[in-house]
Amino acid sequence: MTKRTLGTYDHEADAAYFPIAPRIRKGQAVRQDVHEIEGVGGIVLDFDKKGRLLGVEVLGARSLLKPGTLARAKRIG
Repeated sequence: MTKRTLGTYDHEADAAYFPIAPRIRKGQAVRQDVHEIEGVGGIVLDFDKKGRLLGVEVLGARSLLKPGTLARAKRIG
C-alpha cells in the first residue's frame, strides 16, 4: 500500500495547503476568505470567480491539525 499525499506542508512556514480542485491554474483563484485564529494561526479559503472552493491553506498547521494529517502531507520546506 502506498502513502497517499493529502496536500503540502511547509515546515519552516508552519503552513499546509490542501487542494480541493484537481488542478488549479494560474489566476484561477480570485477570492480568498481569511479566518484568523488569534494566537494560533488561521485558515485561508481560495475560491474561483464562480465561488467554487479550490483549496484550503492552514497557517499554524502544527497547532491546528492532527499529527497524522501532517504526516500524509508532502513536506516542501
